[in-house]
Amino acid sequence: MGGSLRALGRALHFPLTGPARGIRKATHAQGAGESGLGKLIELHGVNGAGDMMITVALASTVFFSVPTDEARGRVALYLGITMAPFTLLAPVIGPLLDRLPHGRRAAMAGAMLARALLALVLSSAVVSGDLQLYPAALGVLVASKAYGVVRSAVVPRLLPPRFSLVKANSRVTLGGLLATGIAAPIGAGLQAIGPRWPLYGAFVIFIAGTFLSFSLPHKVDSAKGEDTALLAADEQHLHGPHRKPVKRPGLRTVGIAVTHALGANAALRCLSGFLIFFLAFLLREHPMAGQSAAVSLGTVAVAAGAGNALGTAVGAWLRSRAPEIIIVTVVGFVLAVAITAALFFGSILVAFLAAVAGFAQALAKLSLDALIQRDVPELVRTSAFARSETLLQMSWVLGGAIGIVLPLKGSLGLAVGAVIVAIGWVTTVKGLIGSARRGGHARPRVD
Repeated sequence: MGGSLRALGRALHFPLTGPARGIRKATHAQGAGESGLGKLIELHGVNGAGDMMITVALASTVFFSVPTDEARGRVALYLGITMAPFTLLAPVIGPLLDRLPHGRRAAMAGAMLARALLALVLSSAVVSGDLQLYPAALGVLVASKAYGVVRSAVVPRLLPPRFSLVKANSRVTLGGLLATGIAAPIGAGLQAIGPRWPLYGAFVIFIAGTFLSFSLPHKVDSAKGEDTALLAADEQHLHGPHRKPVKRPGLRTVGIAVTHALGANAALRCLSGFLIFFLAFLLREHPMAGQSAAVSLGTVAVAAGAGNALGTAVGAWLRSRAPEIIIVTVVGFVLAVAITAALFFGSILVAFLAAVAGFAQALAKLSLDALIQRDVPELVRTSAFARSETLLQMSWVLGGAIGIVLPLKGSLGLAVGAVIVAIGWVTTVKGLIGSARRGGHARPRVD
């Protein structure tokens, strides 16, 4: 009898323990378990799943519940109220991490806990329609972006032996994408029960993420062997307070290839924010032919997610092969598709542009990672990651703001998107190609 009960218990637990063991085996493979990278992959999956739950709840209960013009006005107002402080503070996030490196696990846990509490606030606001809904929703966005900045600073500390930075970042990104894909239908099912349930699910997920953050190795909080990076190619390109020679020793610059690659990535991240907000309102007002607004948005979202996943997979396969050429190529491809979509606006081209933008953003980011690993001294690599990710988050905010205020005219909007990409491509292509011709041997100055 006892043996039968144990067998029955194992059978009942297997649907939960079986997938969990499979996930743990995959995330901890090739030394990722010993280095702590596996736990970061799992944490990033939790982050993606929680954000998706909140996205499902807001898209289902808020976005479609008011007229388009009213929704645009409210989102624009609260984007300004909530994201303007983030944009102003973003330039100090990198330096703050440099000065307080021992708080990275606490910072990630704080971002998780903040979203857990805000999910509870949203669970009440989605039913009552209180004004607190919008600042709470955008507060979630700020916490999510802050988590992204800290995560970028953490990855270099958790590399397994013989593991490239590109491969590590691709694993982390793929883990988040898979978790997001799993959470989306679960969130939709909870939404069918009631508008609050996806937010309750987000609360549970983010509470788990809060505790999981502290399970990362202690070396995440260690500043041993680190110094401060400055996002400039050399002394001649320093701006602001560093325009004059810095008196203290330890001045670091990240190199011309990294700065140009960062500019190209900023253009793609700006395009991403622009497309998210612009297409969200455009497709709500003018859905694709024969489809509802929800289906139109879902189609574009799936296309963007598939493109992002494909770009991550291709980037992991290419690793660090000619990263400058990869960036120039993918940005140029996005520019060509954006111009085509603007000239021949249609549902198929819009979905294709979303897929190409997702693909290019993932591949260009992994190529930027490869350049940072190749050209930036290890002493300042963690700081360079934190500061570069901060700049990319600011670019996303800028693109989102442009997308909200722009008139809902498809061809005009995609033309503006093409201009955004063109600026980034034209201003960086010469420097990146020059760096590739030199073979990437030019190193930044290190005192």
